[in-house]
Amino acid sequence: MIKDFLILNCIGKDDKIGLKVNNKFYINYFDSKINRNDQLVLNILNLIKKHKVNIDNNFSILINNGPGSFSSIRISLAVAKGIKITKKINLFGYKNSDLGQFNLANIEVLIKKNLMEKNLIKPLYIS
Repeated sequence: MIKDFLILNCIGKDDKIGLKVNNKFYINYFDSKINRNDQLVLNILNLIKKHKVNIDNNFSILINNGPGSFSSIRISLAVAKGIKITKKINLFGYKNSDLGQFNLANIEVLIKKNLMEKNLIKPLYIS
């Protein structure tokens, strides 16, 4: 069961990240005037530090597989896989169409319905 997680919704449009820890959910929206790809790691680190999150093997990352921008999806996949390797945490992928609106209720429905793939990332790019 996925309890605490970081969710990356970076597909090139309305990019945001979310963090659920201790039954609280936080969302970090990206500034549209700044190159979001350059800011992803910094935003993740700031969010984790701000809420004093301990990333261990009970923590998970949920990542949007698209469809979306090639560079946005590839960068978010690379960051998520880097965290997975260094912290030995679970990595799950989901399709943008399965989530709907980006809020905790919809994310929990996504988790309960098993609409995610574990360790099997198949991104869908828009051309």
